[in-house]
Amino acid sequence: MSTEPTLRQGDHAELIRFIEVMETLRRECPWDAEQTHHSLVQYLLEETLETVEAIESGDESHLREELGDLLLQVVFHATIAAERPDGFSLEDVARGVADKLIARHPYVFASDDVPTDLHATWEQRKAAEKGRTSVLEGIPEKMSAVARAGKIIARARARDVPLDLPTDPVEADTVGQDVINLVARAHAQGIDAEQAIRQAVRTLETQVLAAESASQP
Repeated sequence: MSTEPTLRQGDHAELIRFIEVMETLRRECPWDAEQTHHSLVQYLLEETLETVEAIESGDESHLREELGDLLLQVVFHATIAAERPDGFSLEDVARGVADKLIARHPYVFASDDVPTDLHATWEQRKAAEKGRTSVLEGIPEKMSAVARAGKIIARARARDVPLDLPTDPVEADTVGQDVINLVARAHAQGIDAEQAIRQAVRTLETQVLAAESASQP
């Protein structure tokens, strides 16, 4: 792995120019001037999904373009926030995430040993940092049912919540095909697969809460 810094000498000039362009648009473009955090949500979602597609395509030039569009959303939101007397700036955003990364990686930025289970340790530090008492806290409700199920299971396992879940080995291709087959079978029976999974996820959430409650001293 290269140890060359990603941000090379002089690159910051383009970042500054980018921020200045965004600030100019907020002052002088009628459309940009009227946007709010809420009105930009649809674009943030679209650009995120397009970035995912670019990654999956393997096209580096496409990925660079889509990352730029995604960065635009970050800078746009920070620019809007900075306009309020009690708001925050892009620098505040960068400072916050840098401080967070340093705090969550004491084995890199301090003298701690590298944890055996990096994912579990990350989730545990995150929960302690945010004062979360349940693995369900902080998982976005708007995630797809499958994504939410995966997040709940990952957190439950990272925090040793006692759930009776299968761990049989399976290949990625098999998972994908089995899901497609289940969706096809559901469609043939007039069942909304997404809704069915959401119902199962709600049942899983109930099981998680019960297991957490039972494990409390």
